[in-house]
Amino acid sequence: MPAAHRPGLRVDTRITIPESELSWRFSRSSGPGGQGVNTADSRAELVWDAANSAVLSPVQRERLLQRLNGRLVDGVLTIAASEHRAQLRNRDAARARLAAVVAEALLPPSPTRRATKPSRGAKERRLTAKKHRTDVKRLRRPPSD
Repeated sequence: MPAAHRPGLRVDTRITIPESELSWRFSRSSGPGGQGVNTADSRAELVWDAANSAVLSPVQRERLLQRLNGRLVDGVLTIAASEHRAQLRNRDAARARLAAVVAEALLPPSPTRRATKPSRGAKERRLTAKKHRTDVKRLRRPPSD
């Protein structure tokens, strides 16, 4: 489907970023490609202002800004794609990468681990294994007469 006809970028079942919030920048890609690299603007950068997005709830915005703080510049997330020779394929790659990054950042936090004590059997097995290692190493020593 052409980019002009897309309703938005689908992140998950609840969130779709509208095309109006996404902006593109194109530049010449580096790397192999011969003469085509010197003329075609095939590198695509997808820019999304996450801090001012209307599709996020305050909780989602807080979680996203906290988890992606190393990747954001003034609340703006930029995804660059230059692995393909065609600009259209780089655009699709950038869209997919943005959706994946945002979806992962919006996942709810995993429950905290409850600390537990080792069982009596586990303690006994550990001590038995330690005694066995001690005996093995003692047998390796030269005899002390």
